[in-house]
Amino acid sequence: MQDIRVTIIQSNLVWEDKQVNLNHFKKLIENKSELGDLVVLPEMFNTAFSMKPELFSEPIESETHNWMKQIAMEKGVAIAGSYMVNFEGQYFNRFIIMYSDGSYQKYDKRHLFRMGNEHQHFTAGEDSLIFELNGWKIKALICYDLRFPVFAKNNYSNGNYDYDALIYVANWPKVRDRIWQSLLVARAIENQSFVIAVNRIGIDGNGLDHAGSSCILNSKGEYIIPPKQDIAFEQKATLKYSDLKDFRSKFTVGLDWDNFEVLF
Repeated sequence: MQDIRVTIIQSNLVWEDKQVNLNHFKKLIENKSELGDLVVLPEMFNTAFSMKPELFSEPIESETHNWMKQIAMEKGVAIAGSYMVNFEGQYFNRFIIMYSDGSYQKYDKRHLFRMGNEHQHFTAGEDSLIFELNGWKIKALICYDLRFPVFAKNNYSNGNYDYDALIYVANWPKVRDRIWQSLLVARAIENQSFVIAVNRIGIDGNGLDHAGSSCILNSKGEYIIPPKQDIAFEQKATLKYSDLKDFRSKFTVGLDWDNFEVLF
């Protein structure tokens, strides 16, 4: 299987200003001559973590969807991130993976952040998503999902793993940055998986500061892109499947994993 090249974009987000945020990310992406195979943006990258879906959510396949589609097709790259979607009167914090051919898949955030009253404004998702890109199997998760290891649990059966990489997109506050970094390392190690994590920086409309600490880790919990705090950056890394396969074959913890399923 071929390696996969991933660009992560850590940025400040302008509170509840969709057009400014979309223009900002469009400029960043278009100015990059080499993005690799996948670009990952933060959670609610077009509005920041607003609890006003009645004002800022969109119907499916609307403005932000079409924005992602246009850029993905023009740049020949897959793009991932989440934003608010209104579907049949329900609001979802929806992760979209948009492929370079204009097709896409979705994941609706399962664990809603009740300390921020997200559960009072959004509907929890009832499915998980493992999508494929260049032969890789990648599981999509959003922010607060990070605290629930069972939901991220990898499985091994007959020589096959459920997935090869985890993606977390987030608006994770600075006050809990140590927890963010610690849990990302744990998820990589316990699932023998790469972890791609993208968080925002800056102060949001509720006065919460965000350190960022976006990073990419290998299956040993070692940094490929180390976390950087309080600065905007775009950085690309190559994830080598041969390294993952070699480690899994030498340290066969998957054979001893407990088997169980998550019921929705």
